[in-house]
Amino acid sequence: MKGGIRYHPEVDPDEVNALAQLMTWKTAVADIPYGGAKGGIGCNPRDLSRSELERLTRVFTQKIHDLIGIHTDVPAPDMGTNAQTMAWILDEYSKFHGHSPAVVTGKPIDLGGSLGREAATGRGVVYATEALLAEYGKSIEGMAFVIQGFGNVGSWAASLIHEKGGKIVAVSDITGAIKNPNGIDIPQLLKHKEATGDLKSFIGGDSMDANEVLVHECDVLIPCALGGVLNRENAADVKAKFIIEAANHPTDPEADEILSKKGVIILPDIYANAGGVTVSYFEWVQNIQGFMWDEEKVNKELKKYMSGAFHNIKNMCQTHDCSLRMGAFTLGVNRVARATTLRGWEA
Repeated sequence: MKGGIRYHPEVDPDEVNALAQLMTWKTAVADIPYGGAKGGIGCNPRDLSRSELERLTRVFTQKIHDLIGIHTDVPAPDMGTNAQTMAWILDEYSKFHGHSPAVVTGKPIDLGGSLGREAATGRGVVYATEALLAEYGKSIEGMAFVIQGFGNVGSWAASLIHEKGGKIVAVSDITGAIKNPNGIDIPQLLKHKEATGDLKSFIGGDSMDANEVLVHECDVLIPCALGGVLNRENAADVKAKFIIEAANHPTDPEADEILSKKGVIILPDIYANAGGVTVSYFEWVQNIQGFMWDEEKVNKELKKYMSGAFHNIKNMCQTHDCSLRMGAFTLGVNRVARATTLRGWEA
């Protein structure tokens, strides 16, 4: 099984179960050989020192070391965790089971992490966006994008879209939001964020209300932050023609209905953000083989998986005349059902 470990104040068993189920369908859609898992600790990592986080992580690992394993359950980083968290889990796990680099993914490169893993979710989002736009005879170049959330996923997606000639007209994160109708200079914004820690003081754009970002004028909206940000309050005002769900569950069911009626095309999260788990799978494969790939191979394989999954989803949509979300879930559930039946587990 595969899934992230999140450190966040709102972690609770229901959320963890829901996210683990989502991972089951996501790995099936991406066609990688895992079931879904998830874990977390209810805490605010921002309030904890580095040594507190390390002690917390090591004690957590001592409690779960017999539940995780190379062929049982392979954790990865999620909200509030990163490569360093994975390094501590690996080290603590290895005290019980011997050196086992494949027990977690998203590790630092020096401990067996994969090249390209850091950018993987954002890069996957961009490959997914290209596949969707190509269906409509469009490409990233010249399109107007809005990116909500500028953490790992949002900042990588923004950089790559900017590189491919897309125009990013608004960006937001926890610290605030900025807009520039002529397109924001993303490399400069990244330097500014690195230096100051916030967006809104950036001189290459005008400050705006962070709540307005989702309904800002654009062609493509990419929510990269928390779930439930598109709801019945704001869905009717969304101006984008395409929504790429880089976050988990950013669109609630009511918003989904409102947006579909408006003809907005939504690329569902279980496909759009599967780049992270796909490159995690590549990392695990490299660890098991004891053979590391170069970054070019990682990105090439990621593109192959993302475009393959898109075409499988499209085929489902054509067969069942349904939305992309329904097509993706149908594909995922079908694959799990087929495997279950083949193993003789059917009720």
